[in-house]
Amino acid sequence: MSLLLEMTIILGAALLFVPLGKKLGIATVLGYLFTGMLLGPNMLNIASNPTDMMHLAEFGVILLMFLIGLELRPQRLWELRQSIFVLGSLQVITTGVVLMGTVFLLLQQSLSASFVIGFALALSSTAFVLQLLNEKQQLNTTHGQQSFSILLFQDIAAVPLIAVIPVLAGGSSTHHGIAYFAAIIATFTGLFLFSRYVMRPFFRFIAKSGATELLTAVGLFIVLGVVLLMDTLGISTTLGAFLTGVLLADSEFRHELEASIAPFKGLLLGLFFMTVGMSMQLSLLADMPVMIIGGALLLMLLKTCTMLAIARFKKYSWSNSLLIATCLAQGGEFAFVVLNVAKSEKVVTAAILEPITLIVTLSMVLTPILFWLVSRWIVPLFNKNIEPEYDEIPDQHPALIIAGFGRFGQIIARLAHLQHFPFTAIDNNLQRIDFVRRYGGTLYYGDVTHPDLLRSAGIETAQVFVLAIDDVEASMNVARHIRLNYPNLSVLVRARDRYHMHLLRDLGIQHIWRETYLSSLGMAYQTLCELGVDQDKAQHSIELFRDYDEQLLAKQQRIYTDEQKVFESYRNFLGELEHLFESDAQASDQSNTSTEVDPSSTSDEACERSSMQKHNPNRINVTRDKEN
Repeated sequence: MSLLLEMTIILGAALLFVPLGKKLGIATVLGYLFTGMLLGPNMLNIASNPTDMMHLAEFGVILLMFLIGLELRPQRLWELRQSIFVLGSLQVITTGVVLMGTVFLLLQQSLSASFVIGFALALSSTAFVLQLLNEKQQLNTTHGQQSFSILLFQDIAAVPLIAVIPVLAGGSSTHHGIAYFAAIIATFTGLFLFSRYVMRPFFRFIAKSGATELLTAVGLFIVLGVVLLMDTLGISTTLGAFLTGVLLADSEFRHELEASIAPFKGLLLGLFFMTVGMSMQLSLLADMPVMIIGGALLLMLLKTCTMLAIARFKKYSWSNSLLIATCLAQGGEFAFVVLNVAKSEKVVTAAILEPITLIVTLSMVLTPILFWLVSRWIVPLFNKNIEPEYDEIPDQHPALIIAGFGRFGQIIARLAHLQHFPFTAIDNNLQRIDFVRRYGGTLYYGDVTHPDLLRSAGIETAQVFVLAIDDVEASMNVARHIRLNYPNLSVLVRARDRYHMHLLRDLGIQHIWRETYLSSLGMAYQTLCELGVDQDKAQHSIELFRDYDEQLLAKQQRIYTDEQKVFESYRNFLGELEHLFESDAQASDQSNTSTEVDPSSTSDEACERSSMQKHNPNRINVTRDKEN
């Protein structure tokens, strides 16, 4: 079978099985792996030689690391230095030593072979973990960032691990001597200077030429050039690609590079996962199932327990510690590279290399399943037992209290701050509170439905209480409590919809804002203008609709619990409004044909229209979408 036909079948199978698995709740990575296993030499044998495809597929990992580097500016990398070098070194050294001792005791290998195998197995799969975290949208979480930092250190640690193998073999080669590491330092220094003084001016030259499609070619050329250089020096190509991305992270062309390379990365990374599945020697699994399955489970157990202990030692929460440990539980693609170098240097034998390779591959397959089990069933058990305590609000007497610090509350707080009005803001969303405090804001964690908290916030001396929480039932409970116990307090309430507004009016609340109403009117005004309607006419139409809608709300207040009557009032409202718009259009046509207007012919609608056109200073102009 020709390579072209093989690639066509592989692509078609991926398009079928990966989305199908996604619908069944299977991770994308697992979908690619199972597709590769199905098409590999052990089953359908469509891809009889996955090794040839692996060389192409490895560029998926390389492009992934390049794009990750583009997202990390040097300042951000410096901020992560503690996680990268402290947490990363702890993980590699501790896990490596534990696995080295396990290999030495269980597999009866020499010390040098046990060292290489143990530390090779300590390295996790960068491609698998990052793809899994990206898919779950958890790369920016605490466990995602710490996992990424450790993976980055592992990529760096792979370089000296490969370099020390000839020494363990007893060779006299000076290829990895002082001159070699001096060449590495010189290479990275040259890359920095090249990116600063050659690469960026060259990008500007390409951009000014107008041939924007060449930006994709430039990006691929840079990545391939760096990979070639790293491969020549025997340095990790993925590490080189990552550092190249970091060096270009400050470039003004970063987003163009990311957009042009991302499709290639996705396809090649999927092909990489499929080739891993194709390369699984299922016959070996049948011959020694206890060793392979037991070895994969033991590897994941040891790595999980070791990383869990390290994370707890660094005082991470149980949930984050479990998720970090689960992410890093598998063996990685660097284990293949390190073990193959060890085989070529005769540190390990082919007889032990083949089952270990299958153990690593099987651990990759089991990782998404383990991650799902831990995140779905185990982590919630720890989070359930943790009830964060509400903040103690200091004794203060602000004129303004803001309950709810979401979209509404934040805008009110900003304007109050600009006018130098002190206020107390309360919210029950921990993530939002952490975000505000991270940037120096003051926001208290609490439940405003508790009367004690309202008293400690100073409600007895406050002038204005802004109620902007999401939950309708909680909003009504707070509103009832305030109207009953603090009848003189000015209360401004955010309403979710018309029904919520009716309920609030039943309590006697006067100042109520429907959360999307004014924005909708503003967008409707701009829509009419874009369709060619005159600005004054568009504004008049908006004000006309707004007045009639407010009149309708007042009429529906008495009948809002009767759906049939509400429906009939809507129908009458639309009919009246349509008639008014038609009368308005006729009056406009008459005014265009005659400059004289007979006062005696002015209809009730015209009078109402004239009154609508008067500017009401008590209203906010909802027809603006930008400053003029």
